[in-house]
Amino acid sequence: MCGICGELRFDGAAPDMAAIARMSEQLARRGPDHAGSYSDGPLAFGHRRLSIIDLSAHAHQPMVDAALQLALVFNGTIYNYRELRSELQALGYRFFSEGDSEVILKAYHAWAEQCVTRFKGMFAFAIWDQRSSQLFMARDRFGIKPLYLNQNSQRLRFASSLPALLAGGGVDTTLDANALHHHFTLHTVVPAPRTVLKGVRKLPPASTLRFDPDGNITETVYWTLDATRPAAELTEREWLTATREHLDLSVQRRLLAADVPVGVLLSGGLDSSLLVGLLAQHVSDLRTFSIGFEDVGVDSEKADEFEFSDQIAAHFKTRHHQYSIPNTEVMQRLPEAIAQMTEPMVSHDVIAFYLLSEKVAKDVKVVMSGQGADEVFAGYFWYPNMQASQGTALERFSQHYFDRDHAEYLQMIAPAFQVGDVTSALVAFELGKPNADEFLDQVWRLDATTLIVDDPVKRVDNMPMAWGLEVRTPFLDHELVQLAAKMPPALKLKEGGKFPLKAISRGLIPDAVIDRPKGYFPVPALKYVRGPFLELMRGILMSDACIQRGLFQRSYVEKLLAAPEAPEHFTRINGSKLWHLALLEWWLQVHVDGLPAQS
Repeated sequence: MCGICGELRFDGAAPDMAAIARMSEQLARRGPDHAGSYSDGPLAFGHRRLSIIDLSAHAHQPMVDAALQLALVFNGTIYNYRELRSELQALGYRFFSEGDSEVILKAYHAWAEQCVTRFKGMFAFAIWDQRSSQLFMARDRFGIKPLYLNQNSQRLRFASSLPALLAGGGVDTTLDANALHHHFTLHTVVPAPRTVLKGVRKLPPASTLRFDPDGNITETVYWTLDATRPAAELTEREWLTATREHLDLSVQRRLLAADVPVGVLLSGGLDSSLLVGLLAQHVSDLRTFSIGFEDVGVDSEKADEFEFSDQIAAHFKTRHHQYSIPNTEVMQRLPEAIAQMTEPMVSHDVIAFYLLSEKVAKDVKVVMSGQGADEVFAGYFWYPNMQASQGTALERFSQHYFDRDHAEYLQMIAPAFQVGDVTSALVAFELGKPNADEFLDQVWRLDATTLIVDDPVKRVDNMPMAWGLEVRTPFLDHELVQLAAKMPPALKLKEGGKFPLKAISRGLIPDAVIDRPKGYFPVPALKYVRGPFLELMRGILMSDACIQRGLFQRSYVEKLLAAPEAPEHFTRINGSKLWHLALLEWWLQVHVDGLPAQS
């Protein structure tokens, strides 16, 4: 919905408004409809608005409530804002706008930090309390909306993107060795609070952060996912009924919380097709959008799913838009996508989302997407493989998920950046947390609360928002996820996975879409590295900047370049190891090289 940034001084100096302006400018593409700033004593805010709810100037930000002595910058959407508004009005609050931003201000005044437990939505926000000189910040339960932090002894800065913090200046861009280990083991996922740069951290999902004038900092986790069976056992039919009811409600919430048309990103898979089926019951002129790519002659890899998206569009008579992208355009536009990446991301979906969002944003400001369904309802092939494995929880997980084992990582990374097996330690700790009944309950909880945040969720915010397009994810409604987390694993794995979604889709969408093999929708040119793409990656990894950085062991790079399509040079979930290395180096050259050194 927006881009936010700010600075809080600890040293008595005035906020650096020039830095606020630079950060705000970097966020302009996230919010093309309005720009605003605010300052009060040690605090300054910047905001870029994408107008979706209450399109009037009354909802511009930073939003200041003079009567309550509160100021807000907010990115996201509170889907239940109307219900909360009515509750707050009953308590005597009077409103000057019609949107969800002011509801956050009033809710904070009424319920203090506990207000976040009442919000159903995706959000990252900061509230300045003039009465107590406190800064309060919060992030939604699944980290759908980002919040990056840069802090030193003089001040705190925050922003909706990492490049915005870099634009502000004064950031330590030294590489974080532990974060690099996570990055190259978990498909470029670096769990909060780390990023690949030592000077930038992330507020974890489902967390709040309070800065007091006396220097005290309080971080609180306000929600956790319970992955234990319910006290009263449910029948299969009861589980399915509850799933349909929760998903229906989730879709309606995301449809109604908008004063602009809402479309759907239609891949042709089960998840997005199910969303179209549910929305078509409420929207008479539903807009749908699909993208496909040119293949590279690999028989087993289709680069589009138009066969199925066309069926859904015809079945529901949507206003359908289909885009086919040649490899020449992928090559040409990759530098743009890299420049917009808030963190380095290797998923093929990144470029797909970037190119699709450019076109979709010309037609609508809001779309729904099926992200999260595979992690929440067991759609990926590695889950049954994990279930069938033997060993500790870590061993069962890592042998089917880690991109490379620690021994290979040490062959890849230069000695100066080598650390112990910190990713195994992190994953073992997360899997071992209480309140998960079975091994796969542990895995899905880790996925939903940690891994998904910095892979599909991050790219679904990052790439569309580069075009001022907001993506809403009904499968990540926290009440629906909580329901799924309590389901017996056998129910989700039935019939090859995602059984609850398949079952509730019968009679709503065509069986051909329900029963088709799962597609992984690659951008083949980024997986099967050939021709100009191979030369591009060779140029990056053999560049003076890469060699001088000294991040990779040259023998490992040369081995990948010599045989990029060798079976051992694909990760366990079928990613190109060569692209992994090239992408990080490219991102560093674009975003970090040339900045003044900081420490």
